[in-house]
Amino acid sequence: MTDILIAVLSTIGALAILFASIGIIRMPDFYLRLSVTVKAATLGVGLFLICAAIIFPDVSVTTKAVAIVFFLVLTAPVAAHMIARTAYHTGIPTWKDTVMDEFEKEPKQEEQEK
Repeated sequence: MTDILIAVLSTIGALAILFASIGIIRMPDFYLRLSVTVKAATLGVGLFLICAAIIFPDVSVTTKAVAIVFFLVLTAPVAAHMIARTAYHTGIPTWKDTVMDEFEKEPKQEEQEK
């Protein structure tokens, strides 16, 4: 039963990472690429770490894996948001079919420096 669970989780994790790598190629602009990559890669790495915790039932390995998953889920979206916000304020263009731009009202960095 454990082998089946590990096989399912690692397959889903590998597929998530595959989708992240496909997203880098398929998405039209930096912001969508960043979004897809962070979401899918965080899921994939998290599932692999859960598999490692199941394979090695030692308390220290499980604790470390759970701590890494916790901090990964906590920090990856925040880091991606900060990277995207900095990219926007430095002038990286959005996709031509972008429907909503919530930062549009904020002055860009070059306008603030004047």
